[in-house]
Amino acid sequence: MFKLNTPTHVAIIMDGNRRWAVSHNLPYVEGHKEALKRIEELIEYSANIGVEYLTLWAWSPKNFKRSKDFVSAAMKLFEAELNNESLFDRARKNGVENRHIGSWDGFPKGLARLANKKMSQKVDNPKLVVNWAIGYEGRAEITKAVKEIVSEGIPPKNITQETISEHLYTAGQPDVDFMIRTGGNLRTSGYLIWQIADAELYFTDTFMPDFGVDEYKKALKDYAGRERRFGGDSKKY
Repeated sequence: MFKLNTPTHVAIIMDGNRRWAVSHNLPYVEGHKEALKRIEELIEYSANIGVEYLTLWAWSPKNFKRSKDFVSAAMKLFEAELNNESLFDRARKNGVENRHIGSWDGFPKGLARLANKKMSQKVDNPKLVVNWAIGYEGRAEITKAVKEIVSEGIPPKNITQETISEHLYTAGQPDVDFMIRTGGNLRTSGYLIWQIADAELYFTDTFMPDFGVDEYKKALKDYAGRERRFGGDSKKY
C-alpha cells in the first residue's frame, strides 16, 4: 500500500509511443501496443493505492491528421483490443469502471458502437473509475458545455463554476489533483483545461511504453512532497 499522500484524481497525457517505436526500429503501432501493457499496470496499481479517478488521454481529434497508414493501424489495434478479452474487460472484472469522455466523430461507426458498449457497463461500488479520453479535446468540451447551458435556458445570473462543471464530460467527479505528461513535451495541449486549473503538473522524458509502475511511483512521490495551498498560507513558514 502506498504510504504517501495519494491524489484522488490523476490524469495522464500518454505521449511518446511513436518515438519509442522509432527508437526500437519498430512500426509506430508497436509503441501503442507496448503502451497498452503499461496502462493495464497503472490501472491495477492506481486501484490498489486508493486513486479514485484515472483519466487517460488516448486519442485527440487532431491525431486524425496523421498519415492514413498510421490512423488505419491505430483503429485496427483499438478494434482488436475491443473484440478480444480486452484490458477494459479485465479492469471491470477487477472492480474498475470504464467511462468514455470525448466524441466519436471521425471514428468508424461500428468501432464507436463497440467501444461505447465496453465503456458503458456500470460497476457496483467501483474501486477506481477510468475515464478514457478518446476523441477528446479540451476546448471542444467547454464549447459543448456552453451550448448545453444555453440550450437549457439557464439565465446568466444563475451560471456558476459549478454549472459549467456539471456540463463537462467529468460531471460529478472531482477536479484533477495530479496531471502527468510522458514523452518530454512541456505543455498540456488543451487537456482537461477546466479540470486541471489547480492540479499539480509533472513532466517526464520517459515515453509512455516505458512509464510503468516504478516511474508512476516516482511521480507520486514527487506529488506527495508538494504543498497544495490553493492560494492560502503556507504551513511551512
